[in-house]
Amino acid sequence: MTHQEQVRSFLAQKRIAVSGLSRTTDSGAGAIYLKLRTHGYEVFPLHPEAETLHGDRCYPSLSAIPGGVDAVFIMNSPDITGQITDEALRLGIQHVWMHNNTFMGSSASEDAVARCRAAGVNVIAVGCPMMFLDPDVGHGMMCWMLRLMGKFR
Repeated sequence: MTHQEQVRSFLAQKRIAVSGLSRTTDSGAGAIYLKLRTHGYEVFPLHPEAETLHGDRCYPSLSAIPGGVDAVFIMNSPDITGQITDEALRLGIQHVWMHNNTFMGSSASEDAVARCRAAGVNVIAVGCPMMFLDPDVGHGMMCWMLRLMGKFR
């Protein structure tokens, strides 16, 4: 599957958990959370300690979300990414996106990516949803550069 097909498949899901939100409204994961919500997705913030984020109830884990989710977007350090990915695999979640735009720290964990692929999960370990949901100029340029660099197959 090409990167574009993986992205389309991920974004076709309607219930998406977002991990990596901070308690401030200007975090990168928070911006992605709000963008997904604005585009009509039913989004669920994951945070081990917060009760609410962006006015929505927060959940400490994927298994705590009533009715489950179809996909999870992760913007944490790779060690936390591995933990969230393992829970997603246990729950049968088939779509995992690990934030990585190549120009800053990555959330991708090579081990977690390998576990997802072995389980047949649609795993994206490069890019950001902001590059594909009405991208601003900066995200549009990042997407163009990643394509130019051959990061999107």
